[in-house]
Amino acid sequence: MIPIGDDNSMRFRTPYVTWALIIVNILMFIFFQGFGINSKATLAYAMVPEEILTGKDIVTAPRIIVDRWSRDRYTIPGLAPTPVFVYFTIIISMFMHGGFAHIAGNMLFLAIFGDNIEDSLGHFRFIIFYLMSGIIAALAHVLVCFITRDALLTPTLGASGAISGILGAYLVLFPGNRVRVLLFNFIPTTISAIFVIGFWFIFQLINGLGYLGGLRSDGVAYAAHIGGFLYGLFAIKKYLPRKRHEYRYWE
Repeated sequence: MIPIGDDNSMRFRTPYVTWALIIVNILMFIFFQGFGINSKATLAYAMVPEEILTGKDIVTAPRIIVDRWSRDRYTIPGLAPTPVFVYFTIIISMFMHGGFAHIAGNMLFLAIFGDNIEDSLGHFRFIIFYLMSGIIAALAHVLVCFITRDALLTPTLGASGAISGILGAYLVLFPGNRVRVLLFNFIPTTISAIFVIGFWFIFQLINGLGYLGGLRSDGVAYAAHIGGFLYGLFAIKKYLPRKRHEYRYWE
């Protein structure tokens, strides 16, 4: 089920911040990451859980990994030196992506759901909420890596943690809003946001619990998605302006 749009009839603010975030992500992907093929930049600035836990930059040599399920062998590039304080990678990695499908999916969700949250919070509150959602999501992923002692040296990147926070906020503020989706990825229809986002969260939860249970991982940081979503779900009302105008015609 792929969302392709939503009802913006009650939106009054122009979503400048949402547009700016999309542009920054795209520019980072094109010019900084070289359309995702500049592995040196990716491995230098992606968030590494072990670095966040220790506060130290970690440089490793390329290593050969044997998949425990298929027994296939493949080489993983080593971690490159990080030119900045390692904790800055929590923010930097939020604007980096692993490939075209990765950035396209994230930017689609940000474009559809982000503008409504920005309209409710205002531009400044929205950017703070977005960054905090991403930070909480990243820390949730680090915590799970620490508990499971798995993927501690695996680089993590992407805006999905912050966008998960937006989805949690959207579920609170606009549960009945109509969202246009492609059902089974090809049938266009319109359903309530509570079903679209609820289905998305259940999928994250099932896969996240499956990972904790030792099932095969697909490389997705489900803990980050769950952490970001729960933060948005429970924290969004703290970001709302004290006085919300029901009718605004420009801003």
